[in-house]
Amino acid sequence: MSVVERRFSVCAGLPSGWKREEIIRKSGLSAGKTDVYYYSPDGRKIRTKPMMARVLGDSFDLASFDFRSGKINQNPLRKRMRHDAALALPIRQTASIFKQPVTVKRTRSHSKTKTDLKHGVQDQPKQLFWEKRLQGLTSCDKDEEKFKPFNLPRNIRGIGPALTDENLLQSIAACLHNNSTPVLGQEASKVQLQKNPGVHINADQPMIQSVMINDDDVRRQEQKVIDARRRLIQALRAGNLASST
Repeated sequence: MSVVERRFSVCAGLPSGWKREEIIRKSGLSAGKTDVYYYSPDGRKIRTKPMMARVLGDSFDLASFDFRSGKINQNPLRKRMRHDAALALPIRQTASIFKQPVTVKRTRSHSKTKTDLKHGVQDQPKQLFWEKRLQGLTSCDKDEEKFKPFNLPRNIRGIGPALTDENLLQSIAACLHNNSTPVLGQEASKVQLQKNPGVHINADQPMIQSVMINDDDVRRQEQKVIDARRRLIQALRAGNLASST
């Protein structure tokens, strides 16, 4: 038969009416061990902190409450990680599995890292299939009338997952605006992209299949530009004539 010593006290770290019981074992194999229990105002015996949280509900925050001592911790984060394992969210504690170097992008140019000292300034990575973020967005004129969609030539075909004609136009326009290199499209085949898009995609080229432009294509495009300029001149003349009368 083990001998224990019971100590009751009012718990200052809990709402009014809560009591704390401390049982100190005096004999046996567990001599010196201390058990802590709490009693709610209605007489319920609380054995664990999760049980206390269910009884108190949202009326009292137990995040910084130390169940063993019955006090409010001054450093809640450190104490919570030590004593409140039952209430803490799961935390991933495995080591990093990414063995390849990553690109560091900073807003302050004077900051230096070990990567800069070894390999120089790194370029900002480009996101694959960024065009898909623009799906559902349409351009409008000053009267909030939507522009009619463009029709792509038959020899321009998309390459990539679920890219619409508008996405392809956005990709081509961005490539023409940002790069000084010729726009040739992707050299990889559909089979290669299905296996591993991140390896075979050239981020500097639009998401279209490889395209070769011949002289006939250039002449047809030049004729379209000439026709568009002629219609613009006619519209301007008609507008000036209407305003003068």
